[in-house]
Amino acid sequence: MRRVFTKAAGLAAVGVLAFTTAQPAQAGGLSSRPARAAAESAAYFEMTDVTRERFIVKLTEPKDIEHARELVSGETTDRPHLLTRIVKRTAPYNPRWSYHSNPDNTHFFDQAIEVCDATIPYVEEHLDEAGGAFLPGLVWCDWTSRLVRELPAP
Repeated sequence: MRRVFTKAAGLAAVGVLAFTTAQPAQAGGLSSRPARAAAESAAYFEMTDVTRERFIVKLTEPKDIEHARELVSGETTDRPHLLTRIVKRTAPYNPRWSYHSNPDNTHFFDQAIEVCDATIPYVEEHLDEAGGAFLPGLVWCDWTSRLVRELPAP
C-alpha cells in the first residue's frame, strides 16, 4: 500500500509541476518582451550527469542565469540539478540530441520525485515514450545533472 501511495503522490506532484510551469497560450499575440531582447539575454551552459554525456542548456530567466553562473563558479552548491520540460526536437545549439530543454521551463532543484529522473542518453533512447508513463508531462529532472561550464552564445 505504501508503494502505491508513493507512486500516486509522485504522479500528483508531476501534475502540479506541469500545471504551475505551464505557459499561457499566446494571449492575444502579445509578448512580455521582444524576441530580440530574449535572444540577447540568453545564456548557454554545458550539463553532464552520471553517464558523463554532455547536454547544452539554454537559460533565459535572469535569476536562473545568475544561479547557473554561481554553480559553475563554485559560489553555491544549492539547487545544483536541472528540472525542465523537454521539447522533442533538436535545437541548433544542442545538435547531438533529438530533444532539448525548454528555456522557459528550466529550473534548479535539490531533490525531486523519481518519476522525472532519467539520464541524458536514457531520455534519447526512450524519447518516443516521453510524455506518457515515462517523463509525464515531458518533465525531466536528471538527479545527477550538474552544470560544468558556461558556453558562448552560438
